[in-house]
Amino acid sequence: MIAAFCVAYPVLAHLASADPYPDLFAAAVAMAPLLAVAAVLAWRSPYRVAMLALCLAGCVAIYATSGWLVKHFNWVFLLQHAGMQALLAMAFGSTLRPGQVPMVSRFAAIVHGELSPALGRYTRQVTWAWTIYFVIMTALSLLLFWLAPIVVWSAFANLLNFPLLVLMFGGEYLARFWALEPADRTGPLEAIRAYRQSNSRGQPPAA
Repeated sequence: MIAAFCVAYPVLAHLASADPYPDLFAAAVAMAPLLAVAAVLAWRSPYRVAMLALCLAGCVAIYATSGWLVKHFNWVFLLQHAGMQALLAMAFGSTLRPGQVPMVSRFAAIVHGELSPALGRYTRQVTWAWTIYFVIMTALSLLLFWLAPIVVWSAFANLLNFPLLVLMFGGEYLARFWALEPADRTGPLEAIRAYRQSNSRGQPPAA
């Protein structure tokens, strides 16, 4: 179900964003992820009833301004894409400050325990690589939205976002075999377990 959504939503978002005659459905596609996140957070809140009522009031307010939203819904898509890339860049980059443990080093420590000097250097470099990646994605999203036709920006933000992310993961995975000894390498399954464990411990998430 999740995999189907991950494939279907970017295509649907691209079709909505590139539509030369947008309607309320296109605006609803743009707002759907934000409303879904708000509903989940409201449901998990200790003040569930009040927060769900606030979400409902927000939906009513959005519908009341649907005419404006239909004309500007691509800004919502931009906020979702560029905003998320920027937040991830800050999340990774903030862990590179003096006295902080780099993001990827945290995940590696969950798998390996104490890091070897080589693995410590490598995970810091990978954290830099992810930070730069997300900065570039943010900049490209903003520049294409500003300078290119909306269909070009939408293809980049909606259709290429996941393939580029997979390509980045794949490139980093191949780099491990060149830079690290076998004992310091981990596979995708170990990385997923580290991600889940870090979330359960309240550490900042990765991409």
